[in-house]
Amino acid sequence: MKVTIDIDLTPEEARRAVGLPDLTPLHERYVARLGEMVEGGIKPEMIEGMLKSWAPMGEAGLTFWRRLFEAGAKPNQ
Repeated sequence: MKVTIDIDLTPEEARRAVGLPDLTPLHERYVARLGEMVEGGIKPEMIEGMLKSWAPMGEAGLTFWRRLFEAGAKPNQ
């Protein structure tokens, strides 16, 4: 026997239903900080630091991001 239940929730309602924290203020602060960085000019050290925080596997993750950006920077042949 197979039973299917459809639940129609907004993302906010689903977050509350499973007890996840509301990270909206943190997200807004992070986006504002990125905006400030872009307006003030981004330095390579800033990008490296940001990518290190995103890379879950340390140096291997950073290498992945570096290769991804290098591949994107190459002109299409």
